[in-house]
Order: sequence, then structure tokens, then C-alpha cells
Amino acid sequence: MYEWRKIWNPEWFQGSRRKEKYFEGWYFKNVSQSGEYCWSFIPGVSLVGENAHSFIQAINGKSGETYYFRFPAEDFSFSNKGFEVRIADNYFSEKGFSLNLDDGKNKFSGSISISDKIVYKATLRRPGIMGWYRYMPFMECYHGVVSLDHRLDGEITFNGGKMDFSNGRGYIEKDWGTSMPSSWIWMQTNHFQEAGTSFMLSVARIPWIRRTFTGFLGFFHHNGKTITFATYTGAIISELEYSQNTVNIIIKANNYLIEIYGKNKSNGALKAPVFGEMDRVIHESIDASIRIRVLSLGGNLIYEGKGESAGMEMVGNLSELK
Repeated sequence: MYEWRKIWNPEWFQGSRRKEKYFEGWYFKNVSQSGEYCWSFIPGVSLVGENAHSFIQAINGKSGETYYFRFPAEDFSFSNKGFEVRIADNYFSEKGFSLNLDDGKNKFSGSISISDKIVYKATLRRPGIMGWYRYMPFMECYHGVVSLDHRLDGEITFNGGKMDFSNGRGYIEKDWGTSMPSSWIWMQTNHFQEAGTSFMLSVARIPWIRRTFTGFLGFFHHNGKTITFATYTGAIISELEYSQNTVNIIIKANNYLIEIYGKNKSNGALKAPVFGEMDRVIHESIDASIRIRVLSLGGNLIYEGKGESAGMEMVGNLSELK
């Protein structure tokens, strides 16, 4: 039953039958109410022969500093009744997480609770943000959205300094498979002026049987309504321009025209998987800004706003995305 139900619950551990060349990781982004603290924590597992291990990565969105805590693979465990994973004395679920990390140089401790979560609704036709591609068993990388936006409460202590996340905002997504794409652009923010407004876009070069193509998926959630735009919905990218730290994208999606402009700030170095091995270094900012305009195809303005404390990655040879 678990193997069947996890298809419509991407937040659950998906690798219960995988033993080799496999990775899975959850991305917990956390921003304090004042915006003073912005941290992401990424628990995961890498299954590659003798180098198999579990891990927790941390990135400071303000400084770009990153930390990688490595554990034996057997320290990773999961529940077969829902989204709950443990790595040694660290716990992550849809209700929150607790940290007890100490590598002799850096130390994290504390707990965060999650409430008022906005979820991406799954259906038989669309079992998650990937749409029908989720049913394909040979994809290089799968993507899931766990929480579009939620409230945070609690505090984390880092090297003796306490960080209060009470009434903060959070976001959770995840990836699993064998490798991340050769190139991609990823953008995410749920820190607009209006609470509960959230946006994510991922554009990537996707291997498909004996060829590759540029695919994308994303959502914009505002006032209780979620707009999904993706390759599988028939949406198209009509413009994609980028520089070293900016990206400009225009998407035509069903009845909408979505204009996106992102600007990077501090970058942190994170480890990413290649055939399950965490030996690729990518750079991510979680202190970027993203400006969005949503219009009807007739030109009527539906929404315009700027999201702060944004996550942004521009990885690989971006020219192959055009």
C-alpha cells in the first residue's frame, strides 16, 4: 500500500526500493518574521556503493555560508505511514523539524513547528507538480512541492546564538532520482507583501529516451488560487534572457501571461548528486528578489508584486535551455 500511495504523496520517502545510484533530499526554507534570519536545511540520502551516506546541508541565506553534515547511511530512517524522516538525532516531517548537529566545528540545535500549511493538491491526472511525467519510471530527476507556504514557530541555536523564527514563513520542496539535470534555472519565493502568496519555477534540460529537451514546471499561488504552468500543460516560454546574476522569463500559460524577473545576491555552495553521488558543487542564493506580473491574455493586470528572501539557482550551460 505504501508503494502505491507514495505516488500521490511526493513528500513521502520515494526510495524505499532503491539501493544504488540514488539520491533523495528535502528542502526546508525558513525565514524569520523580521527577515533577519534566512536559513535552509536539506536532509537527504545518497546511495552509491561504499560511499553511501545520509546528510543534512545548511545554507545561511544572508552570508551564503554552507555546512555539510555527513552521517552513515544506516542513520537514515523513514516512516511508511507518511512524511517522517530521521537522520541520527535529527527529525523532519510536515509538522516541523528538530536539529541536533555537531561536527566539532559548527553546531545547530533547536526545533521548528509548522502550521497553516498550503499544499499543492494532487489528483489522479496530476499526482504532483510534475503532472503525468511523475508516472514515467525512467526520469533522471523527480520534483515535488511539499508546502507552498506555512507559518513557522520555534527557535534554532547556531554556535551559541539563538535565532527566533516565531511567526516566520517557510517553504518545502524536494528532489529524488539519480542525478540533477545538466543545466537548470530554479526560482522560488513566498515572501510577497501579501501573506500566502507563493511562486516557484524550474526550467531544466531533461533527458528523454534518446534525446533531451527543455522542460519547465511552476506555480503561482495567490488569494487561495493556484495557477500551474508547465510543459505538460501546454504552456510555453516565449522569452528567456539571463546574465551572471539576473534572469528574465516570460511564460504564456493557458489564459495567462506571466512575466518574471529575478536578481541574485549572496551565493552559497551546495552539494548536488550525479548518479546518486553528492560530488557536484552548485551555487544557490536564498536572498534573491523576484518580481512577477500576471496578466490575462487580453492584457488585464491580475497581479504585480515583488518577492524577497527568494531562492535562485542558475546552474550549468544555460544556453542549452533556449
